[in-house]
Amino acid sequence: MVSSHGRFLWYELATTDMAAARAFYADVVGWGALDASRPGAPYTLFTAAGTSVAGMTELPKDATKIGLRPRWLGYVGVDDVDATAQRIKDLGGTVHLPPTEVPNVSQFSIAADPQRVMFALFKWLDNGRQPEPRPLPELHTPGHVGWHELVATDWEKAWHFYGELFGWRQTETDVGPAGPYQSFSAGGETIGGMFTKPLTVVDPFWLFYFNVEDVDAALKRVKVGGGKAIEGPVEVVGGKCIMHCTDPQGAIFALIGKRSQDAIGYFERLTVREPARVRFGLRKRPDE
Repeated sequence: MVSSHGRFLWYELATTDMAAARAFYADVVGWGALDASRPGAPYTLFTAAGTSVAGMTELPKDATKIGLRPRWLGYVGVDDVDATAQRIKDLGGTVHLPPTEVPNVSQFSIAADPQRVMFALFKWLDNGRQPEPRPLPELHTPGHVGWHELVATDWEKAWHFYGELFGWRQTETDVGPAGPYQSFSAGGETIGGMFTKPLTVVDPFWLFYFNVEDVDAALKRVKVGGGKAIEGPVEVVGGKCIMHCTDPQGAIFALIGKRSQDAIGYFERLTVREPARVRFGLRKRPDE
C-alpha cells in the first residue's frame, strides 16, 4: 500500500455561495453532495462513486473584507502534524491555524509557504490507536484529483521548501523558452509539478486537476453553469486534454480527461518536453 505521507489526501473549497457551488461542481465533475454541517458550521462533502473526495465550507465575510477570494485548498498527509507545523516555521513558512484535532477523526493545520501559497497538513486519527493506512485512489480515478500543480513565484525556492517539508523527489524536468517545469513524486509516484508563474498571473497558488470522462462535454457544463474557461482545452501527452477554469464564484480549478470523438477545433499535441508552455497562455496555438 502506498504511504500517505507527502500525498494530498483532501481538498476543500471555501466559497461565498455554497448552494451555487454545490450545483456547479455536481454538474461539471459529476460529484454527489452530502450535508455534513454542524451547528454554526455549514459543510458539504463531495463524493465520487460513493467515496468522499473533497469538502466545501463557507468563506467568512470577514475574510472577503480583507481580500480573500474563493479558493481550493489541498491537505497533505503527514506522520506528525505538530512536528511538521514547526518545520514549516523553520523553513520560512507561516502557520495560520495551529494543529487542531477533530476528536477521534483527524488532526490538521493550515499554513502558507514562504511565497504565501496556502496549503494544509492532515493526519487521520483512530481513537488513540495506531491508525491503519487508508488506501489511496489511483490518479486517473474519475472524479478524483489527477494532478497537483504549483504556480509559484519562484519554483526553485518553492521546491526547496516542499522537498524539505514532505520529502518529495524531483522526477522529470521539462525545459523550454518559458522556463523549467519540475515534476515531483511522493511515495514513488509522480503526482504533480511546479513552475514559475508568468507576470500576467498575479498571485501564486496550488491548482488541482479534477478527472472527467470528457473534457469537451465538461467545458460546455462549465459555461452553462456560469463558470469560465481560462485556458484550453489543450491536448497533452497520453491523449488527454487539460483545461483551466474558474467557477461562478471565482475559484480556480482545472479539468483533465479525454476529448469527445466529435469535438471540433484545433488542439495542439504536446511532446513530453513541452507541458509548461501551455500554462496560462505561455504558449499560443499556431492558428492564433
